Amino acid sequence: MAKKPTRKNDDIGEDIRLALYRTQQEVRQVEKRAYDLFLQNMIKGTSHLCIGQEAIAAGFGVAMKPGDWSFCTYRGHGHTLARGASMTGVLGELMGRDCGLLGGKGGSMHLTDVTKGAMGSYAIIGAHLPIAMGAAWKAQYKKTGEVSVCFFGDGTTNIGAFHEAVSMSAVWKLPVVFVCENNLYMEYTAIGDVTPVKNPAADRASAYGLPSIIVDGNDADAVYRVAQEAFAKARAGDGPSLIECKTYRHHGHSRADPGKYRPDAEVKEWIAKDPIPFYRQRMLDFGISEEAIKTIEDDVAKAVNAATEESKNAPPPSEDLILKDVWADGGWAWRN
Repeated sequence: MAKKPTRKNDDIGEDIRLALYRTQQEVRQVEKRAYDLFLQNMIKGTSHLCIGQEAIAAGFGVAMKPGDWSFCTYRGHGHTLARGASMTGVLGELMGRDCGLLGGKGGSMHLTDVTKGAMGSYAIIGAHLPIAMGAAWKAQYKKTGEVSVCFFGDGTTNIGAFHEAVSMSAVWKLPVVFVCENNLYMEYTAIGDVTPVKNPAADRASAYGLPSIIVDGNDADAVYRVAQEAFAKARAGDGPSLIECKTYRHHGHSRADPGKYRPDAEVKEWIAKDPIPFYRQRMLDFGISEEAIKTIEDDVAKAVNAATEESKNAPPPSEDLILKDVWADGGWAWRN
């Protein structure tokens, strides 16, 4: 019988392990609260939850340095939180309140916090890959050492911008990491039904001279390790990485989607692979106390409750914000 792992053979370390768990808890609890608020009619419009995919946000978020940049899709709540954006800023934005990250103007699909390196959530499929590439080009040109990280879904691998951005990044050896969150479905269509290769990102990597990298996207440790390797490669000037993280969203594409197109057995199988209870048990196996784990869970729950109340009590955005951020001059020059 195999021995349980201990801190002596833990190559990650307790501090990082606690940070990985805390980040996963923050993302999960905020997403669950967002779902509850939607049912209470407190959140308007659509939003796309990443429940089930928290290990990817945690693994990369913890591995990144403060100056690095994140670019993500409309399913971007988790990645924004993982970069240190406030819960109040995220929930307030979803609720259309002026305490939101964008003053309540952008909503779920446009979360941005430049001060934390969260450079936007993009609703147009594949649109952010060339932008992430451009940011990496800037870092390379100015020799500033930042790494650009671009998260996208499996469906994006069939978009022209994916191939163009990865190809040019490889040619120029840019410090960018492309991360495919393969949750098996592009909205309502199984990726396998419309893609001739088994691994839509990794199987295409060789076309750009890049290694095929596949990682268990429900294992925060595995994601953290592969992120560290990719970042080291990028900072050394050795060019981009293309990483495919295998994962699964527990809910439908958006809150309006019950997800009935997915086989019940498949859903049950992936729910059993839930990254958070999996990681909780791993922490216990490595000798981290139940008390320490429970403290994280309780602290996060208190923070989510406080952020919820603060957002509920905040006013909607005022009229003077209507034209703010529309033009570089603030939007008022046209009146004169």
